[in-house]
Order: sequence, then C-alpha cells, then structure tokens
Amino acid sequence: MSGIRGKGGTDGSGARGGGLLVAGTTSDAGKSVVTAGICRWLARKGVSVAPFKAQNMSLNSFVTREGAEIGRAQAMQAAAARVEPSALMNPVLLKPGSDRSSQVVLLGKPVGELSARGYFGRSGPAANPPSDADSPGRTRVSGREALLGTVTECLEELRRTHDAVICEGAGSPAEINLRRTDIVNMGLARAAGLPVVVVGDIDRGGVFASFFGTTALLSAADQRHVAAYLVNKFRGDVSLLEPGLDMLRDLTGRPTVGVLPFAHGLGIDEEDGLRVSLRGTVRESVVAPPYGADVLRIAVAAVPLMSNFTDVDALAAEPGVVVRFVDRPEELADADLVVLPGTRGTVRALEWLRERGLADAIARRAAEGRPVLGVCGGFQVLGERIEDEIESKAGTVAGLGLLPVRVRFAAEKTLARPVGEALGERVGGYEIHHGVAELLDGAEEPFLDGCRVGSVWGTHWHGSLESDGFRRAFLRRVAAAAGRAFVPAPDTRFGELREEQLDRLGDLIEEHADTDALLRLIEKGVPEGLPFVPPGAPGGTS
Repeated sequence: MSGIRGKGGTDGSGARGGGLLVAGTTSDAGKSVVTAGICRWLARKGVSVAPFKAQNMSLNSFVTREGAEIGRAQAMQAAAARVEPSALMNPVLLKPGSDRSSQVVLLGKPVGELSARGYFGRSGPAANPPSDADSPGRTRVSGREALLGTVTECLEELRRTHDAVICEGAGSPAEINLRRTDIVNMGLARAAGLPVVVVGDIDRGGVFASFFGTTALLSAADQRHVAAYLVNKFRGDVSLLEPGLDMLRDLTGRPTVGVLPFAHGLGIDEEDGLRVSLRGTVRESVVAPPYGADVLRIAVAAVPLMSNFTDVDALAAEPGVVVRFVDRPEELADADLVVLPGTRGTVRALEWLRERGLADAIARRAAEGRPVLGVCGGFQVLGERIEDEIESKAGTVAGLGLLPVRVRFAAEKTLARPVGEALGERVGGYEIHHGVAELLDGAEEPFLDGCRVGSVWGTHWHGSLESDGFRRAFLRRVAAAAGRAFVPAPDTRFGELREEQLDRLGDLIEEHADTDALLRLIEKGVPEGLPFVPPGAPGGTS
C-alpha cells in the first residue's frame, strides 16, 4: 500500500490523491455497494479515502454537521471510509417531487424546483430557473457548464485532502440521450481524468451483453476511460464464468477485476425511495427470535414520494421485530405499530391515505389506543391543518386531526442535527423539512420537538430510533400499548451492526476483487492503449 498512502494533500503539500469512478450497466447494479466496499477496504489499510457522487437522485438524504443536505448513500459511504460526511461528497442532489420535477439541492442547500426537461435540457438549468432561486440565502442554478465546474472543484478539493477518492456514477454511462449534459458518469471521468470500472448485475442476466453494449455505445474519447469490468451478485461456481470473462476481454481489451458473490441482507442505506418493495421486509433482513415471549409487528405506510424510510432500519434490527411496508387498510389489522414515514409530498400522501382507506383505519387505531408514529411528513399529516403554498401549493388542507398541531410550509428548508432527551433517554437525529409545526393545546407529552396524544406520537426528527436506549424505551411503550409480551433485547447496538455491515462490504472487495488491479487504477489513472470497441456513440453524443 506504500504507493498510495500519503499521496493526498493531508500533509499540506497540496499533492493530488488518486481517483476511480465506479459506473454501472444499469441503475441498482451495485455501484453504491461497490463504492462503499472499496472505501472500507482502503480505510482498513490506512488509506485516507473519501466517497464522491457528483449528482444523486434520491429521496433518502442526510444532514451533515455543517447543516448541508446530501444523499444518505454518500453518508453511508463516508462511514465506510471512516470520515465525516460533507457537502463536497455530493454537490448536486435531486429530490423528486413528481415523475417530472425535482427539488435541486446544490452544495447542501435547496435552490428550487426544476422539471426534468429544464434540468437535463440542452441549455441547462439557467433556461428555466426556479422562482425562488434568487431569494436571500439561495444560490442560483446556473448552466450545465457551471455545474460541471462546481462538481469538479468539489472533487479536486477532496483529492487535495485525501489519498484517494472513490466516485460513484449514476444510472448507466451509456444513456446516450443524456450524454451531452452528463456531469456524473463519462462527463466527470473525462473532466477529472478518472479511470472507470463498470459494474454489472449478473443476477439480472445478460451481463456480458451489458458490458459489451455499454462500452460500444460510448464515443472513442469516453471509451478511453473505461478500464475494467466488475461482476456483482454472482451465484454458483466462478470457474464456469471464467471462459465468458476471457472472451469479454478478447472482445473489448479490458479485464474483469472481480466477481462479487450474491450477499443477502447487506442492510445498507437505499438510494431510491421510489422503488421500495411493498411486500418484502426491510433489506431482506432475517427476523431473529424475540428476546421476550412475543414478537412486535410494525407496518410502514408506503406513502407516495416516501423519503428517509431508512428510519425503520433500526426497528428491523431488533430481535423479534417484524417490519413490512403496506398499502392497504386490512394490512394494519395485526400491526402493533403503524409508522407514517417521511415524504416529499405531504399533501399528496394525505390524499393517498384517504383514497386507500388507510386514513380511516389509522383514526380507528388511535381511538382504540393502538400505537401510531409519524415522522417528518408523517407527523405533519397527523395534525389538524396544513398550510402549503410551497410544496403542493394546495393552500389550507385538513389533516387527520390526531395530534394538536398546525403545519405551515416555509420557503426555507430546516436542516439541523438536534440532540435532546425523550422517554428518559438521550437521543439524536436530523431534520429535513419545509413544514413548520405549531403545537396547540392538548398535547399530553412533548416528544422530540413534536408531541404525543394517547398512543399517537409525532416528530420531525429522522434517525432518532438509531439511539439504542431511546429505541428500547419507545418499543417498551409500544408493546405495553399493544398488549404484547415483547421485550427489547438489551444488547442490540445499531451503530455496531452498521459497522459490521460495512466491514462485510470491505470483505467482499478484499476477498473477491483483484485489489492489486484496483490500486493500480487508483494510483496511476487511465491505462494507456485501451482499444476502441465499435460502433461507438451516435454522432453528437460525445
């Protein structure tokens, strides 16, 4: 490891650390997992490493200590690298508000809403700036060239202060319809001189065609940066795969630098909240036997634009706790706790709950004294009234009326990392919301800057359930209200479980990837003499 250690600017020399871009043949090919695994493997070797994703589209986000909003996947990768997350690691975050528009978060701060056409159009964001982009404290979204300049400056800053930076791409680098405006895949690789490893999900099938086709659809200039392939989610005997890998190298001139086995229950933070399974348990987790005499069943309402559903991961980590996502009222019948999670569309989620009959089922639960927890947007829908001229522009809308709260949406987003005490335990969390809650008379107990009435709790704090003592105290309350003989295990430590999962990712890289080849790419950059694979990109998409 001597060639890479100390190469970065941590010694004050201003030297530039190495870099690598992890791209994928498709979305969900495993880019986030591979990036995190490389970061943990390098960190365990004593390398100062940082993750980076130029542009992320996700409803799962996190707040840094400086009050910047970034994707949770990058926060998880920072934990894998054993460094503090920062806005430099995810300079552009897109938070979908519908199928066609997203909130643009630039360097950790929201700068307005843009349609997909406005953001990805030829003239870039400047062609259709958000109405509040020039408000005090806001940064105006400029053209695509300026965004590329911003992300490369952030990457260079990380490379000056770390020995290595492992970058994650988005979607596929062969999305030829978006190549002209790309700042996260080959556009970034060329601007920053990065070698690219392309990850393919063999569990989906067609991985050889995906590797070849991805390369062959790129221009010659882009292809020069594609240095290697990595197979993900393989089941079976690797020796049966090797002839195909040899043929792929003959066809493309590029090696495969690893075959990672299929691994169940990795438990890492998801990137895309729009495609969560409604029927499976969280992260394919295996429910451990209960510590007490009974299990606890938790139903999470899969509201539209669900955000930060990672809040329930800590619940799913408890032995004897069964977590599932639901979208029908009858699925609440046997639940001991119903969770209304965060959402980027509070009013839309409220309408959805009513249309599905879930709103009435939740109201009946509350009347019967059966537990309900609302987090962030889920807290807001439990209140009496919502005044929204910002997110949905729906005006004044009646909430479910289960908590004495009125919510007014503000133009400025609250981004904070609060700490406090609840149920006799210290607890920390993070806040990401435009809605400002006004607590009215009638609350029986304060609850993490929210409130409780009977068995209904509400808070704006994400991540609070990761505080072990608080989580156990809350589950004891839920079990008592639900009449369950459930006892939280006294030794479940969520932070340690997360660390174990990140070490598993590092193990995957160390045991199943060609780490010498990865180090060469990180240290030496783009290899010379990589051949062109015809036909190349259609005209004008380079």
